[in-house]
Amino acid sequence: MDSPLSPSLADVDASAPAASPALRWSNSLADLGAVFSTPLSPTELPDPYWVGRSQQVADMLGIDPLWMGSEQALAALTGNLRLEGSRPLASVYSGHQFGQWAGQLGDGRAILLGEIETADGTPRELQLKGAGPTPYSRMGDGRAVLRSSIREFLCSEAMHGLGIATTRALSVTGSDARVRREEVETAAVVARVAPSFLRFGHFEHFSYGGPAGALGQLADYCIDRHYPQCRSSARFGANPYAALLEAVSARTAELLAQWQATGFCHGVMNTDNMSILGLTIDYGPFQFLDAFVPGHICNHSDSQGRYAFNRQPNIAQWNLFCLGQALLPLIGDQDTALAALACYQPAFAAALQRRMAAKLGLAHTHDGDQELIEDILTLLAQDRVDYSIFWRRLSHQVGGQPQHTVRELFVDHSALDAWMTRYHQRIAPLPAAAVARAMLGVNPKFLLRNYLGEQAIRQAQRKDYSLVATLLRVLEAPFDEHPQHEALADLPPQWASGIEISCSS
Repeated sequence: MDSPLSPSLADVDASAPAASPALRWSNSLADLGAVFSTPLSPTELPDPYWVGRSQQVADMLGIDPLWMGSEQALAALTGNLRLEGSRPLASVYSGHQFGQWAGQLGDGRAILLGEIETADGTPRELQLKGAGPTPYSRMGDGRAVLRSSIREFLCSEAMHGLGIATTRALSVTGSDARVRREEVETAAVVARVAPSFLRFGHFEHFSYGGPAGALGQLADYCIDRHYPQCRSSARFGANPYAALLEAVSARTAELLAQWQATGFCHGVMNTDNMSILGLTIDYGPFQFLDAFVPGHICNHSDSQGRYAFNRQPNIAQWNLFCLGQALLPLIGDQDTALAALACYQPAFAAALQRRMAAKLGLAHTHDGDQELIEDILTLLAQDRVDYSIFWRRLSHQVGGQPQHTVRELFVDHSALDAWMTRYHQRIAPLPAAAVARAMLGVNPKFLLRNYLGEQAIRQAQRKDYSLVATLLRVLEAPFDEHPQHEALADLPPQWASGIEISCSS
């Protein structure tokens, strides 16, 4: 049931400089049935203000730039104003958290407004994170704080700029309303966008306790909207649910290869934080590696190191087995489910080798290339070399235009020199300019390092959002040189190693 517009906001339309956007809404999750979600409206935040906006995402959604600058947009994307055609709701799901069954979870602070029909015919869900309590808040306040919201906004768009599958972020708005975490902070709302926010945990919920038929209904909905090819799988015949499990496994394998090649640590890979579409979802205690430390733990709450960087591929596979277990009543037998899951390891290994070879400028792999890759990773770990700066410098060095050499980054010069000799022998038959150009297209100059996010947050807490805007522009095109922003690509300062990021937000 739609809630009426709050009377206190009835005059927003009249004061806005642009008319309400002509968005074509659909609400397929709401139409799926009451068992899957609860209709409710966001809780208002007082005196909201803009912190950041992505024009790229607005363009994708067909939102007029004039409207995006309006007071009406500010109210709507904070949750203070209902957009005509939207039907806000919070969905229910369950999940495994840090390897333990957590039972019912759900959208505890995220409210889905509905799906916007984009110009290319692809619906995009629009969700407000931090929009207030829901029936699934588990005694929480349903709010997000400014620091985590800025991190999610920037990283969502940074990942898209890197070509990594991800949810997107349209905007982040703030309010001086107080929110208590470890300390008192201010509230914020991120407007998130994705083809779907369905998670592994949605299927776990309806497999382990939902009403009869709900699991099949959800799986059919997912297949028909996102995986229609599973209806005619040559491999699994008339078993579209096994085909779905295999398709999700393949997408997850590709995603994890993207993460590992880029040096991205998610930090909290619970099954309720795993996208059924193979998207990076739920940016909490994430981090891009500075020094290459394979066992790096970016989440201060992860005392056992379950989600350390080098464990991410195996954790993704563990999570897929949880999804397979949830889908087993539909798949029918364990052997078929295991066959569907079997694609993950070879798909991940092939995708990672392909991406690491590309970082070396190798379009086609030869015998010995995997050893070349493994050996440089060993050297990077041995000397704790900055991961992204090494690859960017190597790219320029191959092209004959280095401002700095990779040798300056290492302690063990003799070991590096031996590896460089092998590497140059490998690429000697290839045109150097073309190799360097290809490398510069996959080895980014700019990443959302923790210290850059921290600087943007500190400025924003003083009501200065200029660094948020600057970082957004640079991270939207992270492979470009942006010579006016060289400082944003420097080695991290010494104090950056003391930044602690946890699950708290």
